[in-house]
Amino acid sequence: MAYDSVDACDQLVRRKRFDEGAHDRSVARTKGGQEGETHSDTIREGRGNNTALDCAAMNDSQRMIGANGGDPEVVATLGIGQRHVVARVIKWSLLVVAVVGLILGGVLLYRRSQTRGLPTYRTQPVVRSDIQVTISATGTVTALSTVEVGAEVSGKVVKVNVDYNDRVKKGDVLAEIDPEQLKAAVDEATARVRQSEAEIRQAKATLAEAKQNLVRAEAQLAQGLISQKDVEAARAAAARAEASLSSAMASATVSQATLKSAKNKLDKSVIVSPIDGIVLARLVEPGQTVTAGFQTPLLFKLAEDLRRMRLTVYVDEADIGRAKEGQEASFTVDAFPDRVFPSRVLSLRNEPKTDQNVVSYEAVLAVDNSELLLRPGMTATATIISDTRKDVLAVPNAALRFVPPAARKLSIGMSGRPRETTEKSAQKKGARVWVLDGLNPVEVPVKTGASDGTLTEIVKGELAVGMEVVVDAVEKK
Repeated sequence: MAYDSVDACDQLVRRKRFDEGAHDRSVARTKGGQEGETHSDTIREGRGNNTALDCAAMNDSQRMIGANGGDPEVVATLGIGQRHVVARVIKWSLLVVAVVGLILGGVLLYRRSQTRGLPTYRTQPVVRSDIQVTISATGTVTALSTVEVGAEVSGKVVKVNVDYNDRVKKGDVLAEIDPEQLKAAVDEATARVRQSEAEIRQAKATLAEAKQNLVRAEAQLAQGLISQKDVEAARAAAARAEASLSSAMASATVSQATLKSAKNKLDKSVIVSPIDGIVLARLVEPGQTVTAGFQTPLLFKLAEDLRRMRLTVYVDEADIGRAKEGQEASFTVDAFPDRVFPSRVLSLRNEPKTDQNVVSYEAVLAVDNSELLLRPGMTATATIISDTRKDVLAVPNAALRFVPPAARKLSIGMSGRPRETTEKSAQKKGARVWVLDGLNPVEVPVKTGASDGTLTEIVKGELAVGMEVVVDAVEKK
């Protein structure tokens, strides 16, 4: 008789012994007395020996299987199944898995205990990149030349010939003011000129008569016909006649000037364009009365060709030292947020502008508006390129600002006052970055160069492309 496993054999032995014990007790009760008990013991001993023989046979078979490496032919010959082999493999596999799990769990618990309380560091790589040093400023887009056209004479506007956005040429009539009073002033001035001319002729005649009388009086004085007093009176009359002529000529000059002014005012009753351009604003309507006094009333605002414009920005005094004429620039406007317009620095003004104790300087940038997308008055944000570095070693700016949490803590002196932080002390020593050595950050002194606000050039330092530098730390609570 053969069995699949030792455990099955043991179970069978226990079951048979139980059944045999029950049977023997039944036989003993039937036969009674000592004879029955002796008979049952004999039976149990024989059956137990048979069961032991069967188990021994099975064990011998298993040893043969192990000696033959689990040969299927041996198993088939002995009549033993493979279920006991599978069971033993599963049993040992589970045991190995449990042991490995315990080992891994112990390692994780150990590492967690070692890193408990340490911050988590966030890193970024060292890269090679192009760096552009820029200056940012805001300003307003304006026309290259803007002219405000006003009225130099008073009167009622009788005609307006242009409207918003109309294109005009130099000399085109924009509006007309009622010329009636101005024409009357011209006529009056003309009459005064003519009167002055007549007075001049009269004064000339009077002077000629006075001179003749003087010549005659001097001749009669020589003949003794008149007295010296009469000669002196003739001389005075001649002088008065000469003065009258001069006065008449001066009055004529004034009259001519008055006439010229009246004609000029009459001409200015017609408002004409002083430039070739476009009408930005029309501030007058037909029938409106304008009064020219100490302040000229504004009627129109004209701009030259809007295809060429300029951008006026204000550069902070901290950046003006890096700005130079001719530098490349670009700008954006809110109307076209996805569009970058090229530009160039034309001029840097020396006159400062102070606003709330902030000093800035005016810079003028050229604007090519060939597409006529830009309009005067638009607010623009300009970026002036003051320096460019090609293919340099660079780190994020956050890496230069980073200081480990332990170094940021204040140390308290004997006086009870907080001393200078290690961060400020590190800044005095020079720029540095931090790299991870295992779980701890290690500082690396560096020498920095240009910066674009995001990346900073590394001129000197033990860094290489791809190295991870610490940019932030999150402390565990």
